[in-house]
Amino acid sequence: MSKAFTREDDAPETPAVVRRNSSLPPGTQNLMTPDGVQKLRAELAEVRTAHELLRATRGDPDKPQKLAALEQRAVALDDCLRTASVVQPPATPDGRVRFGATVTVRESDGTETRHRIVGVDEVDFDRGWVSWLSPIAKALLNKSVGQRVRLRVPGGEKDLEIVHVAYDSSTPASLEKLV
Repeated sequence: MSKAFTREDDAPETPAVVRRNSSLPPGTQNLMTPDGVQKLRAELAEVRTAHELLRATRGDPDKPQKLAALEQRAVALDDCLRTASVVQPPATPDGRVRFGATVTVRESDGTETRHRIVGVDEVDFDRGWVSWLSPIAKALLNKSVGQRVRLRVPGGEKDLEIVHVAYDSSTPASLEKLV
């Protein structure tokens, strides 16, 4: 093989850090809850610390890829935090569903489920946290306790009754030291 097709050094190339495209539609605010911003700040600090520790280590053949992954996550977290618009819970809750609310709904068969309406970077389906842009959140926003809403789902439609609306204004215990 010609020398023109080989590399001079055998050192692996460090993957380039690429800025992610926002998952929000153009012109849409990146709404976040106060605790969501705190969690992202804490994660960013952890990622930066891990990056510095990894840079100081020697002998890890996967170091360039690990560093690139940490840099990529730091860029994504920084982008989220830079564009975040923090939405405080209402000072005096009035039973209306707003951003940051935890809403308990009852289906026509009596099944109750809870959904917390959060920003796109805070979504956690296992905890019932849904984006404010999701169909369920859009159906619930600005409605009040006792109101019924109709939600279109792939299998048809669901009738939901809003049973309870709450706002968690407390700081999670794991984040108290950050405040």
